Amino acid sequence: MLRKKEGFEGQRAIILPRKILAELCADNPVISGAYVTDIGYYPKAKYHFRQRLHGIDQHILIYCLEGKGRAQIGKQQYHLEPDNFVIIPAGTPHSYAADETDSWTIYWTHFKGATAREIVDAMQKQSGSHLGTVAFQQKRINLFEDMYASLERGYGNDNICYANMCLWHFLASFLYEDKFSLSEKARSTDVIELSINYMQQHLSEVLTLTRIAQSVNLSASHYSYIFRRKTGFSPMEYFNHLKIQKACQFLIFTDLRVKEIAYKLGMSDPYYFSRMFNKLMGVSPNYYRQRRGT
Repeated sequence: MLRKKEGFEGQRAIILPRKILAELCADNPVISGAYVTDIGYYPKAKYHFRQRLHGIDQHILIYCLEGKGRAQIGKQQYHLEPDNFVIIPAGTPHSYAADETDSWTIYWTHFKGATAREIVDAMQKQSGSHLGTVAFQQKRINLFEDMYASLERGYGNDNICYANMCLWHFLASFLYEDKFSLSEKARSTDVIELSINYMQQHLSEVLTLTRIAQSVNLSASHYSYIFRRKTGFSPMEYFNHLKIQKACQFLIFTDLRVKEIAYKLGMSDPYYFSRMFNKLMGVSPNYYRQRRGT
Protein backbone atom coordinates (compact mmCIF):
# COMPACT_ATOMS: atom_id res chain seq x y z
CA MET A 1 0.00 0.00 0.00
CA LEU A 2 1.01 3.62 -0.43
CA ARG A 3 2.61 5.28 2.56
CA LYS A 4 2.14 8.98 3.10
CA LYS A 5 5.40 10.67 4.03
CA GLU A 6 4.13 14.16 4.75
CA GLY A 7 1.63 15.03 7.44
CA PHE A 8 -2.16 15.01 7.28
CA GLU A 9 -4.06 18.27 6.95
CA GLY A 10 -5.18 19.34 10.40
CA GLN A 11 -3.02 16.83 12.21
CA ARG A 12 -1.74 17.54 15.71
CA ALA A 13 0.86 15.66 17.69
CA ILE A 14 3.12 16.17 20.69
CA ILE A 15 6.07 13.90 21.41
CA LEU A 16 7.26 14.61 24.92
CA PRO A 17 11.04 14.92 25.34
CA ARG A 18 12.40 11.78 26.96
CA LYS A 19 14.36 13.93 29.39
CA ILE A 20 11.09 15.49 30.56
CA LEU A 21 9.53 12.05 30.97
CA ALA A 22 12.46 10.86 33.06
CA GLU A 23 12.71 13.95 35.24
CA LEU A 24 9.06 15.01 35.67
CA CYS A 25 6.97 11.87 35.14
CA ALA A 26 8.73 8.61 35.97
CA ASP A 27 9.73 9.71 39.49
CA ASN A 28 6.69 11.86 40.27
CA PRO A 29 4.52 9.88 42.73
CA VAL A 30 1.41 11.77 41.64
CA ILE A 31 1.54 10.63 38.01
CA SER A 32 4.16 7.89 37.76
CA GLY A 33 1.48 5.19 37.62
CA ALA A 34 0.52 6.15 34.06
CA TYR A 35 1.66 9.13 32.01
CA VAL A 36 1.53 10.31 28.41
CA THR A 37 4.63 9.97 26.26
CA ASP A 38 3.08 10.91 22.88
CA ILE A 39 -0.35 12.21 21.92
CA GLY A 40 -2.05 13.21 18.70
CA TYR A 41 -5.05 13.64 16.43
CA TYR A 42 -5.03 12.61 12.76
CA PRO A 43 -8.11 13.65 10.73
CA LYS A 44 -8.92 11.72 7.55
CA ALA A 45 -5.42 10.26 7.64
CA LYS A 46 -5.21 8.78 4.15
CA TYR A 47 -2.36 6.28 3.71
CA HIS A 48 -1.54 6.44 7.41
CA PHE A 49 0.54 3.36 8.19
CA ARG A 50 2.79 2.21 11.03
CA GLN A 51 4.60 -1.08 11.51
CA ARG A 52 6.73 -1.99 14.51
CA LEU A 53 8.03 -5.53 14.28
CA HIS A 54 9.23 -5.61 17.87
CA GLY A 55 6.72 -3.23 19.45
CA ILE A 56 7.75 -0.23 21.52
CA ASP A 57 8.22 0.44 25.22
CA GLN A 58 4.92 2.34 25.51
CA HIS A 59 1.30 1.21 25.47
CA ILE A 60 -0.83 2.63 22.64
CA LEU A 61 -4.52 3.56 22.57
CA ILE A 62 -6.08 4.42 19.19
CA TYR A 63 -9.68 5.65 19.14
CA CYS A 64 -11.41 5.77 15.75
CA LEU A 65 -13.88 8.63 15.48
CA GLU A 66 -14.71 8.43 11.76
CA GLY A 67 -13.79 6.30 8.76
CA LYS A 68 -12.16 2.89 8.88
CA GLY A 69 -8.81 1.25 9.49
CA ARG A 70 -7.17 -1.98 10.47
CA ALA A 71 -4.70 -3.18 13.03
CA GLN A 72 -2.63 -6.30 13.52
CA ILE A 73 -1.56 -6.90 17.10
CA GLY A 74 0.59 -9.96 17.48
CA LYS A 75 -1.13 -12.51 15.25
CA GLN A 76 -4.60 -10.99 15.59
CA GLN A 77 -6.22 -8.86 12.87
CA TYR A 78 -8.79 -6.20 13.75
CA HIS A 79 -10.96 -3.92 11.63
CA LEU A 80 -11.85 -0.54 13.12
CA GLU A 81 -14.91 1.55 12.40
CA PRO A 82 -16.34 4.63 14.17
CA ASP A 83 -16.49 4.19 17.96
CA ASN A 84 -13.95 1.32 17.92
CA PHE A 85 -10.66 1.51 19.77
CA VAL A 86 -7.61 -0.72 20.06
CA ILE A 87 -5.23 -1.06 22.95
CA ILE A 88 -1.71 -2.25 22.09
CA PRO A 89 0.44 -3.43 25.01
CA ALA A 90 4.06 -2.36 25.19
CA GLY A 91 6.49 -4.79 23.60
CA THR A 92 3.87 -6.30 21.28
CA PRO A 93 4.63 -6.48 17.53
CA HIS A 94 1.98 -4.55 15.64
CA SER A 95 0.97 -2.59 12.60
CA TYR A 96 -1.99 -0.38 11.80
CA ALA A 97 -3.25 1.51 8.79
CA ALA A 98 -6.09 3.69 7.57
CA ASP A 99 -8.54 2.31 5.05
CA GLU A 100 -7.55 3.47 1.55
CA THR A 101 -11.06 4.49 0.49
CA ASP A 102 -12.56 5.62 3.82
CA SER A 103 -9.57 6.80 5.84
CA TRP A 104 -9.95 6.98 9.57
CA THR A 105 -9.94 9.98 11.87
CA ILE A 106 -8.21 8.95 15.09
CA TYR A 107 -7.28 10.23 18.51
CA TRP A 108 -4.25 8.41 19.87
CA THR A 109 -1.96 8.38 22.83
CA HIS A 110 1.11 6.47 23.93
CA PHE A 111 1.57 6.03 27.67
CA LYS A 112 3.65 4.15 30.21
CA GLY A 113 4.14 4.00 33.97
CA ALA A 114 4.38 1.76 37.01
CA THR A 115 0.76 0.58 36.84
CA ALA A 116 0.09 1.22 33.15
CA ARG A 117 0.33 -2.46 32.27
CA GLU A 118 -2.35 -3.32 34.81
CA ILE A 119 -4.65 -0.72 33.22
CA VAL A 120 -4.01 -2.20 29.77
CA ASP A 121 -4.67 -5.72 31.06
CA ALA A 122 -7.93 -4.57 32.61
CA MET A 123 -9.01 -2.96 29.32
CA GLN A 124 -8.26 -6.16 27.41
CA LYS A 125 -10.12 -8.24 29.97
CA GLN A 126 -13.11 -5.91 29.83
CA SER A 127 -13.42 -6.05 26.03
CA GLY A 128 -12.24 -9.64 25.63
CA SER A 129 -9.54 -8.67 23.11
CA HIS A 130 -7.42 -5.73 21.99
CA LEU A 131 -10.48 -4.25 20.27
CA GLY A 132 -13.28 -2.44 22.07
CA THR A 133 -16.28 -0.25 21.34
CA VAL A 134 -17.57 2.83 23.16
CA ALA A 135 -20.48 5.15 22.42
CA PHE A 136 -19.43 8.60 21.29
CA GLN A 137 -19.41 11.18 24.06
CA GLN A 138 -18.16 14.72 23.63
CA LYS A 139 -16.86 14.65 27.17
CA ARG A 140 -14.30 12.01 26.16
CA ILE A 141 -13.04 14.25 23.36
CA ASN A 142 -12.93 17.19 25.78
CA LEU A 143 -10.67 15.18 28.09
CA PHE A 144 -8.31 14.53 25.21
CA GLU A 145 -8.35 18.22 24.30
CA ASP A 146 -7.57 19.13 27.90
CA MET A 147 -4.56 16.82 27.90
CA TYR A 148 -3.34 18.13 24.58
CA ALA A 149 -3.85 21.81 25.39
CA SER A 150 -2.07 21.47 28.71
CA LEU A 151 0.96 19.77 27.17
CA GLU A 152 0.95 22.24 24.30
CA ARG A 153 1.54 25.06 26.78
CA GLY A 154 4.86 23.59 27.80
CA TYR A 155 6.35 21.20 30.27
CA GLY A 156 5.90 23.02 33.52
CA ASN A 157 5.12 20.75 36.43
CA ASP A 158 1.50 21.95 36.65
CA ASN A 159 0.89 21.31 32.95
CA ILE A 160 2.44 17.85 33.14
CA CYS A 161 0.53 16.85 36.24
CA TYR A 162 -2.82 18.13 35.04
CA ALA A 163 -2.50 16.44 31.63
CA ASN A 164 -1.58 13.11 33.18
CA MET A 165 -4.29 13.21 35.81
CA CYS A 166 -6.69 13.72 32.90
CA LEU A 167 -5.14 10.65 31.27
CA TRP A 168 -6.51 8.42 34.04
CA HIS A 169 -10.01 9.76 33.45
CA PHE A 170 -9.58 9.39 29.69
CA LEU A 171 -8.49 5.75 30.02
CA ALA A 172 -11.29 5.10 32.52
CA SER A 173 -13.81 6.32 29.94
CA PHE A 174 -12.86 3.30 27.80
CA LEU A 175 -12.49 0.82 30.65
CA TYR A 176 -15.70 1.79 32.47
CA GLU A 177 -17.78 3.06 29.59
CA ASP A 178 -21.06 2.32 31.39
CA LYS A 179 -19.99 4.59 34.28
CA PHE A 180 -18.59 7.41 32.17
CA SER A 181 -20.76 10.53 32.53
CA LEU A 182 -23.26 8.49 34.52
CA SER A 183 -24.66 11.68 36.04
CA GLU A 184 -25.57 12.91 32.56
CA LYS A 185 -27.57 9.87 31.56
CA ALA A 186 -31.29 10.49 31.65
CA ARG A 187 -32.14 6.86 32.34
CA SER A 188 -30.59 3.43 32.50
CA THR A 189 -31.90 0.04 31.41
CA ASP A 190 -29.28 -1.88 33.41
CA VAL A 191 -31.05 -3.69 36.26
CA ILE A 192 -28.21 -3.10 38.71
CA GLU A 193 -28.13 0.64 38.00
CA LEU A 194 -31.93 0.78 38.21
CA SER A 195 -31.88 -0.99 41.57
CA ILE A 196 -29.24 1.39 42.89
CA ASN A 197 -31.47 4.28 41.80
CA TYR A 198 -34.28 2.59 43.74
CA MET A 199 -32.07 2.31 46.82
CA GLN A 200 -31.14 6.00 46.61
CA GLN A 201 -34.80 6.97 46.41
CA HIS A 202 -35.62 4.96 49.54
CA LEU A 203 -32.74 5.73 51.89
CA SER A 204 -35.16 6.72 54.63
CA GLU A 205 -36.78 3.28 54.62
CA VAL A 206 -35.97 -0.22 55.78
CA LEU A 207 -35.73 -2.22 52.57
CA THR A 208 -35.49 -5.98 52.29
CA LEU A 209 -33.54 -7.88 49.66
CA THR A 210 -36.80 -9.21 48.25
CA ARG A 211 -38.27 -5.73 47.85
CA ILE A 212 -35.20 -4.39 46.08
CA ALA A 213 -35.13 -7.41 43.76
CA GLN A 214 -38.82 -6.98 43.00
CA SER A 215 -38.17 -3.38 41.95
CA VAL A 216 -36.31 -4.77 38.91
CA ASN A 217 -38.50 -7.86 38.49
CA LEU A 218 -35.92 -10.41 39.59
CA SER A 219 -35.88 -13.14 42.20
CA ALA A 220 -33.92 -12.31 45.32
CA SER A 221 -31.38 -15.09 44.74
CA HIS A 222 -30.65 -14.21 41.09
CA TYR A 223 -30.57 -10.50 41.80
CA SER A 224 -28.18 -10.98 44.72
CA TYR A 225 -25.87 -13.09 42.54
CA ILE A 226 -25.62 -10.62 39.63
CA PHE A 227 -25.38 -7.63 41.98
CA ARG A 228 -22.39 -9.07 43.84
CA ARG A 229 -20.76 -10.13 40.57
CA LYS A 230 -20.95 -6.57 39.23
CA THR A 231 -20.26 -4.51 42.38
CA GLY A 232 -18.32 -6.84 44.68
CA PHE A 233 -20.86 -6.29 47.49
CA SER A 234 -24.16 -7.80 48.53
CA PRO A 235 -27.21 -5.60 47.82
CA MET A 236 -27.89 -4.93 51.50
CA GLU A 237 -24.27 -4.07 52.21
CA TYR A 238 -24.33 -1.67 49.26
CA PHE A 239 -27.60 -0.14 50.50
CA ASN A 240 -25.99 0.49 53.89
CA HIS A 241 -23.02 2.12 52.16
CA LEU A 242 -25.42 4.53 50.47
CA LYS A 243 -27.05 5.29 53.81
CA ILE A 244 -23.69 6.10 55.38
CA GLN A 245 -22.77 8.25 52.37
CA LYS A 246 -25.98 10.21 52.95
CA ALA A 247 -25.23 10.38 56.67
CA CYS A 248 -21.86 11.99 55.89
CA GLN A 249 -23.68 14.68 53.93
CA PHE A 250 -26.04 15.33 56.84
CA LEU A 251 -23.09 15.58 59.22
CA ILE A 252 -21.23 18.01 56.98
CA PHE A 253 -24.07 20.21 55.74
CA THR A 254 -26.62 20.22 58.57
CA ASP A 255 -26.74 20.60 62.33
CA LEU A 256 -28.97 17.55 62.80
CA ARG A 257 -28.08 15.45 65.82
CA VAL A 258 -26.76 11.94 65.24
CA LYS A 259 -30.00 10.50 66.56
CA GLU A 260 -32.02 12.59 64.09
CA ILE A 261 -29.81 11.52 61.19
CA ALA A 262 -30.27 7.87 62.14
CA TYR A 263 -34.06 8.33 62.08
CA LYS A 264 -33.90 10.04 58.69
CA LEU A 265 -32.11 6.99 57.36
CA GLY A 266 -34.66 4.56 58.68
CA MET A 267 -32.69 3.43 61.73
CA SER A 268 -34.54 3.57 65.01
CA ASP A 269 -31.47 2.57 67.02
CA PRO A 270 -28.86 5.39 66.95
CA TYR A 271 -26.27 3.11 68.57
CA TYR A 272 -26.62 0.61 65.74
CA PHE A 273 -26.26 3.49 63.28
CA SER A 274 -23.11 4.73 65.03
CA ARG A 275 -21.56 1.26 64.95
CA MET A 276 -22.33 0.91 61.24
CA PHE A 277 -20.90 4.37 60.57
CA ASN A 278 -17.72 3.62 62.52
CA LYS A 279 -17.24 0.30 60.76
CA LEU A 280 -17.31 1.89 57.31
CA MET A 281 -15.77 5.31 57.95
CA GLY A 282 -13.30 4.34 60.67
CA VAL A 283 -14.45 7.13 63.02
CA SER A 284 -17.58 7.96 64.99
CA PRO A 285 -20.24 10.27 63.48
CA ASN A 286 -19.37 13.03 65.98
CA TYR A 287 -15.66 12.83 65.23
CA TYR A 288 -16.40 12.89 61.50
CA ARG A 289 -18.46 16.05 61.99
CA GLN A 290 -15.64 17.73 63.91
CA ARG A 291 -13.33 17.21 60.93
CA ARG A 292 -15.73 18.61 58.35
CA GLY A 293 -13.90 21.92 58.17
CA THR A 294 -10.69 20.36 56.88
